Amino acid sequence: MAAFRSIRLWHSCIYLLVLITAGCGMSYREKVVEHPIPRLYGTEDPQFSRTMGTLLGSDILDGNLVEVLLNGDEIFPAMLQAIRSAEKTITFETFNYWSGSIGSDFSNALAERARAGVKVHVLLDWIGSYKMDASQLELMEQAGVEVKKFNKPHWYQLGRLNNRTHRKLLVVDGQIGFTGGVGIGDQWSGHAQDPEHWRDSHYRFQGPVVGQMQAVFMDNWIKVSGDVLHGPAYFPALQPVGSGKAHVFSSSPSGGSESMRLMYLLAITAASRTIHLSTPYFIPDALTIQTLTDAAKRGVTVQIITVGDHADSETVRRASRARWGDLLEAGIEIHEYQPTLYHCKVMIVDGLWTSVGSTNFDPRSFSLNHEANVNYYDRDFALRLIEIFQEDLARSRQVTFQEWKDRPLVEKIWEHAASLLGSQL
Repeated sequence: MAAFRSIRLWHSCIYLLVLITAGCGMSYREKVVEHPIPRLYGTEDPQFSRTMGTLLGSDILDGNLVEVLLNGDEIFPAMLQAIRSAEKTITFETFNYWSGSIGSDFSNALAERARAGVKVHVLLDWIGSYKMDASQLELMEQAGVEVKKFNKPHWYQLGRLNNRTHRKLLVVDGQIGFTGGVGIGDQWSGHAQDPEHWRDSHYRFQGPVVGQMQAVFMDNWIKVSGDVLHGPAYFPALQPVGSGKAHVFSSSPSGGSESMRLMYLLAITAASRTIHLSTPYFIPDALTIQTLTDAAKRGVTVQIITVGDHADSETVRRASRARWGDLLEAGIEIHEYQPTLYHCKVMIVDGLWTSVGSTNFDPRSFSLNHEANVNYYDRDFALRLIEIFQEDLARSRQVTFQEWKDRPLVEKIWEHAASLLGSQL
C-alpha cells in the first residue's frame, strides 16, 4: 500500500501543477458542441459507420484481426515478444513509463533490437515518464534508440504543460499494433489479484488498420522531432488478415480537440439497445449527461464500470460522483470496481461498435490530451468484450440513486468542490 499511496501523492502533485499552469494556455479555446445531437439513425444503419468514417475519423478499413489481452500477465509478454521479433522498425508512444522490473524489461528489449540494427523510436510524455529510472533512458540511448520527450516545459510555452500525450501506441515493423490502457510500470503486472496490481486491457491488431496506428504515432513524432519517418519499413503494404472493420480515431488540442467527445456523443445518440462503458475517470459534462439520460429514456440499457475505493486520484473520483444524480435517477447503472484500481477504457454500443484505446471519459481526454482509439465494427469482438465487462461487473458494487442521495453532507461538499475543477481533471 505504501507504493500505492506514493502514486496517489504523485498524481495529486501533477494535478496541482497542471492546474496552476492551465491558465497560461487558455487565451483561446475552440468552440465545443453545446446542443443535443439529433438522433437520425441507429448503429446498424450504414449511415452510422459512414458518419464515423467521413465526418470525424479516418476511413474504415476491412480485413483486420484483433486479440484481447487481459492484465499484465497477458499484455506485457505479448508486447515484449513483438518487440523482440522486430526486424526493421519499432515505434512506441506512451504516457506512463516508470521505474521497476517492467520498465527495465522494455528498456532492455528495445535496446537489444536497436543494437541489432532495428530502427527504434520511443516517444515518452515528459510528465508521465518523470519517474523513469535515468539509467534505463541512458541504456536505450547508448544502444541507438531514438528517445524523445513530449512537451518538455520551457518558460516561453508553459501553457503546453497542460497538454500531454496520453496515447499508448506500439507498432512493430509497421505490421503489428498495440493499444489500450496499460502503462509501463509494475502496477500493471500480474492479473489484478490485489490492490497493488491493476486491472487493465490492451489489444493486439493486425491488418490495414495498423497503418493508421503508425500514422497517428507519426503525428506526434513530427511535432517533437521534426523528422518524417516513411517508406516500406514503416508503412508496408498490409494485406487483409481477418474480417474486422476498423479505423483509428485520434484527437489533440492542436487539431480536432473536440472530435473524441463528439465521437462518443454520436455513438450514444445512435444506441438502440445497450451501452457498456468502462472508464477509470468518468466526469461527464452537462451535454453528455443529457445524451446518456436520453438514451436511457428511450429504452437503452446503460451500464458503467468505474474506479472504486482504489482510486489513484481521489479528487477525480469525487468530481465524478458529484455528477451522478441525473444518471442514476434515469436508471443508468453505475458500478465501482472493488478489488483494485480499474483502468480499462472501453465503450461497446449495441453489441456491434466498440472503441478501445487511451481515452478516458473526462474533459482532460476530450479537450486537453493527445489521445488515440481504435474503433472496431464487429459483433464477435463486441460480444467478447461484453463477456469481459460482465466478469468485471461481478467484481463491482452498484451505487443506487438512493445511496447517492443519502451520502453524508461532508462528502457532498467535497464532491461539489472537486467538480468545480472538472474542466481540468
